[in-house]
Amino acid sequence: MVDAALIKECSDPGLKPATVEQFIERVGAPDPLAVTVRSGNRVVLVPRPKTAEEALALIRDNLGRNTVRVGITQYPAGLGIVEAGELKPDLVDACKNIRMGTALFAKVYRIVTKWYGNPTERQVLPQVFDDAIIAWQTGYFEGTAVFSAADPAGVKLTEASRERQAGQPFDDADRRPDSEGAVDGSRTNPDIETNANRAGIRVDLSGIGR
Repeated sequence: MVDAALIKECSDPGLKPATVEQFIERVGAPDPLAVTVRSGNRVVLVPRPKTAEEALALIRDNLGRNTVRVGITQYPAGLGIVEAGELKPDLVDACKNIRMGTALFAKVYRIVTKWYGNPTERQVLPQVFDDAIIAWQTGYFEGTAVFSAADPAGVKLTEASRERQAGQPFDDADRRPDSEGAVDGSRTNPDIETNANRAGIRVDLSGIGR
């Protein structure tokens, strides 16, 4: 469980603390050094890093070949990276990871909210939030690579209801994440887990760590 004071201090001001709590509960990790590596739809077992240096080395070893998420918000590690040397310890710093992750999620949430037509109805808001969570997990929404897409202007985010708690199933069975974290459904790209964190990588990093 992430400390509420840390969330209040470090999260993006575009999101309310309650929304950030839900976001981290649904997709995050309690360990700032957490590194999740996927190859296609499969989780790659990697040693648990004990230091920031070990975490960054693990990221470098897998970036470009696999999908890598890191830290409390499970931030897409390869986003915007041109060279491996650009990786910074910010990724595994608790406060900075929350700041970067919530800022990026706020943009994703705005993209989804705009697609829904900026709804305010309470019965619709949980579905909008669910779709934003899925977009964060997959990197796509309605065929758009959300991490590299433009941030829509003039979209006001409304706090989602807490009626659906972390761990509860989605209403739409055909869009429920499977045991490996892949998602089936019309709003996602068929190569989601392969491409989700590569959207912002502009060069081939496949040789790193070899």
